[in-house]
Amino acid sequence: MIKLPGLIDTHVHLREPGAAQKEDFETGTKAAIAGGYTTILDMPNNPEPTVTLNTLEKKITLTKSRIYCDLGFHFGATLDSVAYFPKVKDKVFGLKVYMNHTTGGLLQENPQVLKKIFEAWLNDRVIMVHAEGPSLEKAISLSKQFNSKLHVCHVSLAEEIRLIKQAKDQRLSITCEVSGHHLFLTDEDLGRLEGFGKMRPPLPSKKDQKALWEAIADGTIDTIASDHAPHTKEEKSSNNPPNGVPGLETTLPLLLTAVSEGRLIIDDIIRLCHTNPKRIFNIPDQPDTYVEVDPTIRYTLYAIRLYTKCSWTPFEGMKVIGKIKRVVLRGNLVYDNGQVSDPPKGQVIYPKK
Repeated sequence: MIKLPGLIDTHVHLREPGAAQKEDFETGTKAAIAGGYTTILDMPNNPEPTVTLNTLEKKITLTKSRIYCDLGFHFGATLDSVAYFPKVKDKVFGLKVYMNHTTGGLLQENPQVLKKIFEAWLNDRVIMVHAEGPSLEKAISLSKQFNSKLHVCHVSLAEEIRLIKQAKDQRLSITCEVSGHHLFLTDEDLGRLEGFGKMRPPLPSKKDQKALWEAIADGTIDTIASDHAPHTKEEKSSNNPPNGVPGLETTLPLLLTAVSEGRLIIDDIIRLCHTNPKRIFNIPDQPDTYVEVDPTIRYTLYAIRLYTKCSWTPFEGMKVIGKIKRVVLRGNLVYDNGQVSDPPKGQVIYPKK
């Protein structure tokens, strides 16, 4: 058995309120525990976006006695939400700025509005950006201008890695994450996946994927986050499928498989999925919390075994090595050999003071 600290996923879409048919606080946090994550942070782009104090407090109220892992929240950036920054600053872990089209209505492209957002947010708190390609240059420029603590979500291109390395060389406060689907799938998988492989950013080429692995090896990539973004099978089978795939329950098995193949070591998983996210996002301690994995067990990923409400995975049928056996949260056994334990033991968390 290998003992890992409770993993932290700073980029999760739990879909509640407004789209609970895809996922809800119960099913999503069960999926997190089953995937070895004892802390997750929820994104703001719901149908009713998290852009006011009331919408944030509504989310927090909805979690009562329903969450199986610890759960924190991010706030959404709009021109109007700037007014709430002072009121929510101690209740959220990051501000999410959508600089490219994605699921939800939080796109911000107006340069003046973006300036106001970057200027108004706190320098010691993270600004997370969905910024693909040229948008990333704008985000880095704004972070330099306003001395922001910038975190780049789901990096997928070699060119983005180059820009981030350049910014790090200039001693800017910049970190970045990569998601499991970009590390373990490429655009060559789209033929078989069809709508189930549609996401933003899109699946990378093999060349771009190689650059992601190299950036993990050289330390350019700071964290791995699932970008767990479930949709129903009906939606993903439609003529116009929405962007996003689930990932909470598949990320750790895929990373353990990469360890068995010599592409990672266990310390890389701890650094990318616990130590760095905890430091970057100022996440509180979880005493007596750990994950036990058996690195020798070979098995196949099947959606039928998953807790996520959407009941599918783009990794269906993939052979992996390394199985999560037990998860302990604050001394409570919350997952044991495939079963998440009742009652829920999760708490809503807030940034460390």
